[in-house]
Amino acid sequence: MTATGVGPDAGPTRLPAQEARAGDGAGPDHPEPAPVPVDEDIGAGEAAPRLLKVFGGIVAPTSLLTGLLFYFGRSRSAGYYRYFRVNFTVLDLTTNDYLLAGIDGLFVPIAVASLLALVCLWLNRLLLTRLPGDARRRAVRILVPVAAVVGAVLMTLAFLDLLTEGEVFGANSPAGGLCLAVGVLLLAYAVRLIRLSLPRPAPVRGRRSQATGLAEWGAAFLLVSIGLFWAADGYAFGVGTGGAIQLHRALPVVPEAVIYSAQSLSLDVPEVTETRCADPDAAYRFRYTGLRLVRQAGNQYVLLPANWSRESGTTVLIARSATIRLEFRPAGQPSPAC
Repeated sequence: MTATGVGPDAGPTRLPAQEARAGDGAGPDHPEPAPVPVDEDIGAGEAAPRLLKVFGGIVAPTSLLTGLLFYFGRSRSAGYYRYFRVNFTVLDLTTNDYLLAGIDGLFVPIAVASLLALVCLWLNRLLLTRLPGDARRRAVRILVPVAAVVGAVLMTLAFLDLLTEGEVFGANSPAGGLCLAVGVLLLAYAVRLIRLSLPRPAPVRGRRSQATGLAEWGAAFLLVSIGLFWAADGYAFGVGTGGAIQLHRALPVVPEAVIYSAQSLSLDVPEVTETRCADPDAAYRFRYTGLRLVRQAGNQYVLLPANWSRESGTTVLIARSATIRLEFRPAGQPSPAC
């Protein structure tokens, strides 16, 4: 029995495996063995859907997105409150607080990563399909060693930063994660170009297995994901710190938070004035001026003096309760009689 295919002229065409066995005496009495596929390299476009399907069967996409938002929101909150020298774990922040804060930590990294990926895909398509053969071969001869060397250097820096706990790029820096992600992509791209430039292997007997190719792409995707996760974590921490710096600079013009309390709070903070109200029937006998509200975090108010400094300033935490009342007035407005 002879297998045939359909060629451009709709006539019978021998398959490659049949061409190699032509004239070996095969016939009705000696049937040919079935053609064996070539063990070809699996591409990223074929590997990605399979890996995502496997990963999606383990972790639901919505659960993964919620976990990422929570983690990055926690990193952003840590950066924000650490600038004011407050340990954010004492603030009883809720899950919703972390999820909302995580949006700022993920929006820009996802947008930038998507844009860079799109540009790289366009350039790769231009290289492989639009350049003439000679120009493409020259470009490949230059790109392969450059991509391999740069990728190896970036991965080395990333692992050195990881092993030395941030001594290469500094604590909470996204540079290490970016080096890891970009380094893996460059090495994988160099290997891919090498494989595309090599001659196609001859047909081999045996069942074609793509497990090695999937494992290779799976390891690469995992390393890139870890790098992006690492970079976005550092970026979220930096976003929190940047927001705190902006508020610090604006403290003199931020509306003043005047605290009225039923009992004395005994605040010994420079530039914060305690006034005892003269009315014996007043529900809130004590007034405190000179403070600015940073944020209500959990069940506590985070307040700073108007001229707070990170070197010597005091950050005040006051629990929210029925014995505390806040009033807000424009900065610099004189306080009325109490």
